[in-house]
Amino acid sequence: MTTDTPDTTLPQNTRAIMTFLREHAPFSNMDDPHLAHFAENAKLTFFSDGEEVLSPDGGVVTDFWVVKQGRIRGERYNKKDDRTETTFEISKGECFPLAALIGERPTRTLHRAAGDTFCLSIDHPAFVTLFAESEPFRDFCLRGVSSLLDQVNQRIQSTAMASIGSSSSLDTPLERYALRAPIVCTPDLPVNEAVARMHENNVGSIVVTDEQQQPTGIFTLRDLRMLIAEGVDSLSTPISQVMTPDPCRLLTSEDAFDAAMLMAERHFAHVCVVDDNNRLVGVVSERDLFSLQRVDLVHLARTISTASQLSTLISLRHDVSRLVDTMLAHGADSGQVVKIITTLNDVTVRRVLELNLKQHDPGIPFTWLTFGSEGRQEQTLLTDQDNGILFDTPAGMTDEQVREKLLPFARKVNDELAQCGFTLCKGNIMASNPKLCLSEAEWDDWFQRFIDASTPQNLVYSSIFLDMRAVFGPDEPLRRLFSKVLTRIQKNALFQKMLAGNALQRKPPLTMFRTFRYLNDDNKKVLDLKRQGLAPFVESIRVFALANGIKAANTLERLDELAKKGIFDHKDAGAWKESYSLIQAIRMRAHQDMLANDEPLTNYIDPDDLNPLDRRILRESFRQAQRLQQKLELAYQL
Repeated sequence: MTTDTPDTTLPQNTRAIMTFLREHAPFSNMDDPHLAHFAENAKLTFFSDGEEVLSPDGGVVTDFWVVKQGRIRGERYNKKDDRTETTFEISKGECFPLAALIGERPTRTLHRAAGDTFCLSIDHPAFVTLFAESEPFRDFCLRGVSSLLDQVNQRIQSTAMASIGSSSSLDTPLERYALRAPIVCTPDLPVNEAVARMHENNVGSIVVTDEQQQPTGIFTLRDLRMLIAEGVDSLSTPISQVMTPDPCRLLTSEDAFDAAMLMAERHFAHVCVVDDNNRLVGVVSERDLFSLQRVDLVHLARTISTASQLSTLISLRHDVSRLVDTMLAHGADSGQVVKIITTLNDVTVRRVLELNLKQHDPGIPFTWLTFGSEGRQEQTLLTDQDNGILFDTPAGMTDEQVREKLLPFARKVNDELAQCGFTLCKGNIMASNPKLCLSEAEWDDWFQRFIDASTPQNLVYSSIFLDMRAVFGPDEPLRRLFSKVLTRIQKNALFQKMLAGNALQRKPPLTMFRTFRYLNDDNKKVLDLKRQGLAPFVESIRVFALANGIKAANTLERLDELAKKGIFDHKDAGAWKESYSLIQAIRMRAHQDMLANDEPLTNYIDPDDLNPLDRRILRESFRQAQRLQQKLELAYQL
């Protein structure tokens, strides 16, 4: 196992090199014997400023290099512009040239020292030995940024586990949870006999199946308590009359996270697990998924959805932060965690609406819309309100009369959501704004003008209003509306080009030398992980998705759809997903640290506060954002 202190029996120079290597990936995950092998075979070479280190004319690469001090600059000749361009910079602790070394070919880029530089190198036989014997080293050489992302996620997870305790991963396939034969019955079995069967087997549910072993219903102890509370006449009633029909089900190949999200959204405690032929394999309960040591997703979602007053909802918001730590400890990645936060936010919004409808129902059918990051299901703990109302105008009323009834209701909901932690939108993108409380026909007209005009303000709005979902009320009006919006965008090449140009305004915070480009914020060295890090991915991917008729709003789902359609190369899409997820993971961890220190939540970080691995992969993730924007520039000739 790797230790913090090298073996004192080793030569001092070997120990010094091992100490240096441990501060950088992939060496930080390697065992001592492999680090010692590297150190014992390492050669230290000095390069003066501007001196060539590797050249495409130098033949097949045989040595593996690590920057010990200084920087290495990559240069390529641009035939079109007849000039040499800097394509990357490699800094302290970084390795090169992996692709050429693995491919056993010359490097395609000239590597030159940028300032006085020292590099460690090992020859090909030593590299081959490490590649064969060290799994972390081999994994890094083959997978690059993917390997680094895994290391970051593992460290985030282990940190959370230190305070929460371990449990099964949310990536675990459901077939592993469904090992025990499910307790089943036929539809004609009396309720009392079904309950006796549940008691004998110490389970909280029984599944009603047909002759093909397909689930047709489910009955739980919760259902039994409701029957007794309602004063049921006889427990000899056939279970088919009191069961919940068409129970929630997932395939064995789906994972624990899918089950957890389904339970949280539907407020069920049990999910049937079926095979490809819809035959029952088992039942997964919330107790199977979580240790329930402190707080869990399903329990918290149910508590929020049944809260009887606003003060309860306000107090429950504190538990969401704790839940983020819990989910990380259970193996959730950043994409899963933002969906979890968004799900709980959705449940909270619905409950605030329900409580207000009980107090004062305006009597108008409506759909509560959400835009922006919540519309994409990408919210973190730092969030504000971006919402609107799509209403159905009753016969005999005008749209303006409906608005007069709905606006006071919407204003009260917006204010109460603010008390629950959803800050009021500074730009007034809220349902209480008369311009965002519209009938379906008005919304359709609004979007038509929005697309046709392509004004600078509309392009700014595109990052909000083109990512939308229905959170409460019927979905169908929004589906009809968005289908029209999508069709108009696909037919409007000029609007697409304007969207693309607007997306390119969000530049990743990297200079041409791959150093960080900081915000001008009181001369502080800060990066905005949302606007500078995530936005270049979100904005660029949105343009490609809308132009190709993709209805999904979530950025990662859009990426998957674009890869399926062949718009993106699968490897490129994978690299962009990983890079986006990494930035999101570092952002969420920063939020957790801010909460732990009683600091206000922001999206700003100082890269100097990060460890070398995080800084390195953050740079690589920003570089991937640059590649994505280059594809957008090429597609729209910008």
